[in-house]
Amino acid sequence: MKGNYLGEFEELVMLTCVFLKEEAYGINIVEEIRLKMDRVVGLSAVHMTLYRLEDKGLVTSDMKGATAQRGGRRKRVFELTQAGFKILKDIQEKRHAFYNLIPEFKLS
Repeated sequence: MKGNYLGEFEELVMLTCVFLKEEAYGINIVEEIRLKMDRVVGLSAVHMTLYRLEDKGLVTSDMKGATAQRGGRRKRVFELTQAGFKILKDIQEKRHAFYNLIPEFKLS
């Protein structure tokens, strides 16, 4: 991975995974982004992003049990790795510091 850079959508998907915890799988991530951000995203875009983040070592995934509401299909659940949490924390700190340089945007 090159430095501590994440794309905006990667960051959004990772934050959603943290929020959803054990329910962080494809369609739930799509729905939460729609609800929380008023943004429509495609399931395939979310899956591609999750797999890219997994390749970068920022998330891991595990297949969870099948449910009746999913037609007996199992679901792949994603969670952040320690590296994933660290990069989100670093980004948050850098953004806050940058915003705090502008008086109109003071966050603290």
